Amino acid sequence: MMDEKDAGPDERLSYEQARAELASVVERLEAGGTSLEESLALWERGERLAEVCQRWLDGARARIEAARSQPGT
Repeated sequence: MMDEKDAGPDERLSYEQARAELASVVERLEAGGTSLEESLALWERGERLAEVCQRWLDGARARIEAARSQPGT
């Protein structure tokens, strides 16, 4: 992840926070009943949250791979 001082509000979310908000966004989209404009805004928010989650997962994967490549592990 980025340095805290350079990060936007979404970048400061933990993986768990981003995942929970993403699940909420998906739930609202699946429930329907929102205007087209609101649905588009929810979709865009979901895309941003999915990117945050993916960065966390990529970082975790890199840390695991680095740990596995160290001698004696």
